[in-house]
Amino acid sequence: MGQLAAEKHTKYILQIEKKKDDIESALTEHLRINGAYWGLTTLDILGNLKAVEQEAVISWVMSCQHESGGFGGNIGHDPHLLYTLSAIQILSLFNKTQILNIPKVSTYISTLQNKDGSFSGDKWGEIDTRFSYLAICSLSLLKSLDKINVEKAVEYIISCKNLDGGFGCTPGAESHSGQIFCCVGALAITGCLHYVDKDLLGWWLCERQVKSGGLNGRPEKLPDVCYSWWVLSSLIMIDRVDWIDKEKLVKFILECQDFENGGISDRPDDAVDVFHTYFGVAGLSLLEYPGLKAIDPAYALPVDVINRLFLK
Repeated sequence: MGQLAAEKHTKYILQIEKKKDDIESALTEHLRINGAYWGLTTLDILGNLKAVEQEAVISWVMSCQHESGGFGGNIGHDPHLLYTLSAIQILSLFNKTQILNIPKVSTYISTLQNKDGSFSGDKWGEIDTRFSYLAICSLSLLKSLDKINVEKAVEYIISCKNLDGGFGCTPGAESHSGQIFCCVGALAITGCLHYVDKDLLGWWLCERQVKSGGLNGRPEKLPDVCYSWWVLSSLIMIDRVDWIDKEKLVKFILECQDFENGGISDRPDDAVDVFHTYFGVAGLSLLEYPGLKAIDPAYALPVDVINRLFLK
């Protein structure tokens, strides 16, 4: 089956930040805070978070915050729910959410809720169930869910449920594994999983596994390591994870590693990146691969971080 090249992946992640002059860095400048979350969470799952300069990371994250309370993807970039959640997750990793002006951040998030319960990602108004998850997860981590109308938020998510049991980005939109994670995750956090048809959705999700053992996002698509998170976490939340072949999925993820330079790609022999490295390692954590810290399937943070936030 092969083994996880944990030391190589740690080295790969630590070197990414040093490559500020290459084309990949330039093209991803607008979502640097997401990349930081993916990389740092991977390091934590691998037990190597102490390898980074905590204070430097926290200082940079806070420099991405706007007067509105929201966070941009990098210094000087516009705020968005996507970047705001990553900022909160990074601070959660380091047990530093207390440095936030929580009322200000939660007010920014709450102002993006629409009358029908949906959420816009930013001031420009695009609506997507991804944004519902981002808002609910962010506010839950800040213990501020009372700042929004949770009942209306849940109603909107349920309105995006399809006849196949899955969920789309808006009412009537095609079911997709990524959207399903967002909707199921939001319903799990709000204690509303009873609205999910677990057998029907579980069947749709387990059908995402292809012959190679990998998972895809929707029918007739190629497998991709990132769906080792989107599909697997959803199956765990609805208690149907035994409906897939876990060993074949582990084998697929391990085959996507760069054993020489570290990192994980979307499929075997493709170029690696921090996005797929995170979701590959996180997927292996969900599969209880030896030596990895457990990760929470709804919050996408290590279980010990979530326990520290909510049980202290």
